[in-house]
Amino acid sequence: MNAFAAVLAASDQQLPEDVGKSGPLGLFLVLVLLVAALLLVKSMSGHLKKLPRSFDPEDADPQVVVPDTPAELIEPRQPGQDLLDTLRRAPRAIEGPRRDDDRTDPPAR
Repeated sequence: MNAFAAVLAASDQQLPEDVGKSGPLGLFLVLVLLVAALLLVKSMSGHLKKLPRSFDPEDADPQVVVPDTPAELIEPRQPGQDLLDTLRRAPRAIEGPRRDDDRTDPPAR
């Protein structure tokens, strides 16, 4: 019972006048944070408007294939023809089998 009486006696005491009140500096700080948040929202919405709706390749425009020779306008390309053309343009892309001694040229006779 003594503890209960001490709590009741403490509640009757007056608190200082400035406890629980915010000053003009607190108001200024809240307003600065509010303005900063609004500027961030405006900036982010501007950046989001610049993004495309989807990054899927299906949404992109169809690619136009430009033939290398006039003959390709008439004849359809065979499957794998692009790979063969690439290999013909870069003949060093395929190397012969390597030997154990790291030589690629044939042995001298």
